[in-house]
Amino acid sequence: MLTLGIETSCDETSVALLKDNQIIANEVFTQDAHSLYGGVVPEIASRAHLDKIEIITNNIFSKNNLKINDINNIAVTDSPGLAGALLVGISFALGLHCKFNIPITGINHIEGHIFSILLAYPQIKFPFLSCVVSGGHTAIYLVKKIGDYLCMGKTVDDAAGEAFDKVGKLLGFSYPAGRLIEEKAKQATNKTKIEFPIAKCSGSNLNFSFSGLKTAVKNFCKEKGEEWVNENKSEICFAFQKAVIDSLLRNILIASKETGINTITVVGGVACNFELKNVIKTNFGENAFFPPPYLCTDNAAMIARAGYERFKFDITRFPSMSPTRDL
Repeated sequence: MLTLGIETSCDETSVALLKDNQIIANEVFTQDAHSLYGGVVPEIASRAHLDKIEIITNNIFSKNNLKINDINNIAVTDSPGLAGALLVGISFALGLHCKFNIPITGINHIEGHIFSILLAYPQIKFPFLSCVVSGGHTAIYLVKKIGDYLCMGKTVDDAAGEAFDKVGKLLGFSYPAGRLIEEKAKQATNKTKIEFPIAKCSGSNLNFSFSGLKTAVKNFCKEKGEEWVNENKSEICFAFQKAVIDSLLRNILIASKETGINTITVVGGVACNFELKNVIKTNFGENAFFPPPYLCTDNAAMIARAGYERFKFDITRFPSMSPTRDL
C-alpha cells in the first residue's frame, strides 16, 4: 500500500511516500529564515509552506516515476501546531482528496512522533512507553495500540526543546540552540561546578516543568555577570543539559516502574541529543530505542507511518483540529 504523508505543523515543509513500512521518499524543507528572529514566526512559516509544498510533492512523484493515482491513502498532520501552517497542509491534502478521490487520514503530530520509532524498529511490540521530547512537546505516553494512548505526564509550561532554545538565546547562541548547547557542554572541564534545580510538579508525579529551570539559569547568569558567564559557558551548558536529562530520566523510570513496561522509546527533536541517549540506554540497555536523527525532527514519513496504521484498522477520523484528539 502506498501512503502519501504531509507535515506542515510548524517550520518544516515535508512530504513523504511509504510503501507499507518502507520509506520510498521523505523530503524535508527547513525554513532557515526563522533563525533571524530567534524563533518561528507563524506568518512566515505559512507562506513558506505555500511556496514549497506543491514543488516538493511533484519532485517526489517525478523522481520515483509515480503518479498521484498510485496513492492508496493520504496522511496529513491535522493537530497540534500553528493554525496557519496546519491549514496549508490540510488544504493541500483535501484538494488531492477531492480531485482524485483518495482516502485521507488526519494524524495528530505527536502520534506521528510516537510511530516514527516503528520506521526504524518495526519489531517493537505493543505496549511500550514513549517519551516525546521536542521544541513544542514533552510528555510520556503509554502506547497500548494504534489509536489508544494514555498520557502519564506532560510539561505544565515550557517543553524541553523550548527550554534549550530560550537558554541558548540567553547565552548568545543562534536558533535553534539545542545542538549548540550540547556541543558546548562537551567542552566542560569541571562538571560539578554548577548545579541547577529539577522541578517537582504538583498533581501527577510524572509531569514536567522547565520554565523554572530557564529562570534559574537566567538569574544565575545575571548574578555572575557577563565576563564570568562567557568564561564558564561550557559549564553552564553542561549543568543546564544535565538538569533537563535528569528530569526526563526520573519520570521515565517512574513510568516504567508504575506500568511494569521496560520497552522505552524516546522520540522528537531532543531525542537527537547524544547525552540523553547515553543516559537512557545506560538505564534500560537494549530495551531503549531512539529513531535515527532524520526521523527525530518533524518529517512526513512519521505521519505517513501513523496514517498507514490507521488506514489498516479503518481509524480514519478526519478532520479534527482538536489538539487533544487521541493524545
